[in-house]
Amino acid sequence: MPHARTETSVGTYESHSTSELEDLTEPEQRELKTKLTKLEAEIVTLRHVLAAKERRCGELKRKLGLTALVGLRQNLSKSWLDVQVSNTYVKQKTSAALSTMGTLICRKLGGVKKSATFRSFEGLIFNKYTLNQGRN
Repeated sequence: MPHARTETSVGTYESHSTSELEDLTEPEQRELKTKLTKLEAEIVTLRHVLAAKERRCGELKRKLGLTALVGLRQNLSKSWLDVQVSNTYVKQKTSAALSTMGTLICRKLGGVKKSATFRSFEGLIFNKYTLNQGRN
């Protein structure tokens, strides 16, 4: 048997060569197994304590009127605010605003060029220009 597999406290398996296990004496192996058993028991206890604290936290939040929906709404609001103040978002908004403004200016100028007043003014300028060209 070239490799042996042992289960760790988190339920995964690690591969050890048989030579590593053979380097340990029988008392050392027993001592390590005892330590592992104690450590796994502590982990289970800590999980129970954590679950109890999470339940207590939930009870306190309910008493304070902090439901999951309120917490979610607050988290979303904060996240949205963070996005709005981020440089990328501000740059995108500025770029979009400038683009929109440029489009509006082009439309307005296009409308002005089509107006009768502008055409009349354009005709006067053109006539003045051609008259001045003929004199030179």
